Amino acid sequence: MIGGTMRWRRPWLAGSAMMVAVVVAGAGARPGEAETMPDIADKTLVAWVRLANTDQHGGSALCLDGQDSRFDAIVFGEIARGRWMAGSDHWNRTLRQQDACPAETAGPDELVQVAIVYRGAEVAVFRNAQPYSTHTIGAPASFGPRSVAIMGLRHIEAGDKACFAGAIHDARIYDRPLTAEQIAGLEPHVASEPPPLAWWSFQDGTVADRMGAFTDVLLVGDARVHDGALHLDGDGDFLVAARAGQAAQWLDSSAPGARGDEAFAAVRAHRAALLADPNRPAYHFVTPEGYCMPFDPNGALFWRGKYHLCYIFQDERGHCWGHASSTDLVHWRFHPAALFPAPGDPDQGIFSGNCFVNLKGEATMLYHGVNAGNCIATSAEDDLIHFTKLPSNPIVPNPAEGSPESRLYRSWDPHGWVEGDTYYAIFGGHPGSGATATLFRSKDMLDWEYLHPILDHDMPGVHPDDDISCPDFFALGDRHMLLCISHKRGCRYYLGRWENETFYPESHAWMNWPGGTFFAPESLLDGQGRRIMWAWVLDRRPREEALRTGWSGTMSLPRHLWLGDDGALRMAPVTELEMLRMNPRHTKDLRLVDGAPLPLEDVRGDCLELDFDIDPGDAAQVGLKVRCSPGGEEETVIVYDAAAKCLRIDLAKSTLDPRIAYLSYVMSGDNPPVTAQEAPFELAPGERLRLRVFLDRSIIEVFANERQAVVQRAYPTRDDSLGVALFATGGPATLVSADAWDMAPANPW
Repeated sequence: MIGGTMRWRRPWLAGSAMMVAVVVAGAGARPGEAETMPDIADKTLVAWVRLANTDQHGGSALCLDGQDSRFDAIVFGEIARGRWMAGSDHWNRTLRQQDACPAETAGPDELVQVAIVYRGAEVAVFRNAQPYSTHTIGAPASFGPRSVAIMGLRHIEAGDKACFAGAIHDARIYDRPLTAEQIAGLEPHVASEPPPLAWWSFQDGTVADRMGAFTDVLLVGDARVHDGALHLDGDGDFLVAARAGQAAQWLDSSAPGARGDEAFAAVRAHRAALLADPNRPAYHFVTPEGYCMPFDPNGALFWRGKYHLCYIFQDERGHCWGHASSTDLVHWRFHPAALFPAPGDPDQGIFSGNCFVNLKGEATMLYHGVNAGNCIATSAEDDLIHFTKLPSNPIVPNPAEGSPESRLYRSWDPHGWVEGDTYYAIFGGHPGSGATATLFRSKDMLDWEYLHPILDHDMPGVHPDDDISCPDFFALGDRHMLLCISHKRGCRYYLGRWENETFYPESHAWMNWPGGTFFAPESLLDGQGRRIMWAWVLDRRPREEALRTGWSGTMSLPRHLWLGDDGALRMAPVTELEMLRMNPRHTKDLRLVDGAPLPLEDVRGDCLELDFDIDPGDAAQVGLKVRCSPGGEEETVIVYDAAAKCLRIDLAKSTLDPRIAYLSYVMSGDNPPVTAQEAPFELAPGERLRLRVFLDRSIIEVFANERQAVVQRAYPTRDDSLGVALFATGGPATLVSADAWDMAPANPW
């Protein structure tokens, strides 16, 4: 599955071409999304089309099908060749005597608008906004949430092979009868008032319902979108759109070609491939959307008993925010995209931001709109499925290059919050420029006032080109933390005082070091008062490998942050992960001889949690080797180096795959690659080393004494690279105790 699409092929109708179908999961998310879609009786169907020929027989430009033998449709040439009609099941709501209807004369290059209005017992057909025919019926048919929208095929009854030939440029379903004046005011690819329930505008090459009523879309046969239109050859080609998760369900054995089994077979085959992939994490959060670049976590919020997490992914609409929720931080349910660029919106993509609760009690997304500036969307739903963008977006446009504003701030990665009756927002500094982040203030979320840079001063250890992007600002103990990234070097943070609308940093530290993969952060405050963060764990595989395997975006484990009694940061994986533990093993009181690795014979695997309590004694280095092959061809070394005062993960022998790229700086190739990531860490005299290590296929996360953590990616190639061994060098050490668990998969596949 690449970019949210699924493809499969099979021969179907005799003599037809091969079928290609595309499922676009979660193609929209706006009010009217199918989970809450009302029954539709009075309605209007509208389509702008170019006919391939006027001699075709019975295909529909747009059909609303209830999947219960009832349908209403814009049909061409079924009863009388060359004429438009309101198609329906057994012609129950169709004008059968069509002699008075003008024959269509439009050539293949002429765009024709056809609209059908159902108002009580009256059905009116309009061509190019002019009355075409009217007739009366007993009552309009009502269509509920199981209904599907079809373009090309007349309806889904068995044996129906009538298909439309031509191009459909725009198609809409209104859940109300439009007036003649309203129909005349419609333009293809232009938003309307009142808004439609469902709207397909193919101008930008996408098949998504822009209103989100039908979130899954299939293209069947040789149906294709190009040059701003859906093209249908009239030989078994059509589009069908359904509510979330039902795109394939309507394709049963009675439908043309009996294609449902092939759809499910494709899903099963893809799922099996994911499950068999030795590199795909089993209990870390992994996106279902395919290739994600970037994959910043965003919009995290604990809301009405659930954890919500958003993330950037890309599909045919551009950069969007995916959305998942959980009750336990371990198992996640994926929802339709929370935010995406739609026609008429100023934003042309959704980049980083956050979510907070506004003074009205609404969940509020503050985000960067690509080519627009910083924007806001809100929702008050229990499940936060639909967000409504402010009509005033962007709240702060991108300042024009060279303008006075451009010398003060960038309308870039925002982070918002509420204090008393006032809204505040940090706007990030421009990537790689070293430009500082700035502070804005508002009383109503509409009008925002620039104040000044967020930092009173910067700190040692910050490089001139380190920007503050993906900012996340919150109280932690008796201090405030500014969590962010440098685009050049990854995740970092400041601790300090927030006073008089200014942040006074007192310390700065990194969460990623040369060679590391710990990037964009995001956090939330949960119902237990815990501050929990995630970060994007970058992938080292070649891009083509990610595309081939159909997955890429991975989050770190959810990490609990707090301050110790000394005022320094503490961190640990959330306790909820313990529910995944299986097959416990325990040992204690083992001597680690200088230079003699000690294999743990009963601890092997690529999905493990390891908990070691080690007395380093006189050893210069103590640690463990994981993902070891029997002959040592592959191994990843985790070591506490007392002399260097660091915690190190060494990848020099982690893989035999020459394609794996080692990194120096996260997003820069300016420095030679390194194979060992080193984080500053020192034990106090007499203090024992407590290492918690999480192995999850290609991810390694190491926590040391709740004071330091290092995250890496490793890609062993050998099936037997599963061993674990402890070691000490420069002197002996003692393993006080060791606990190991296999970890159960948390991802659904």
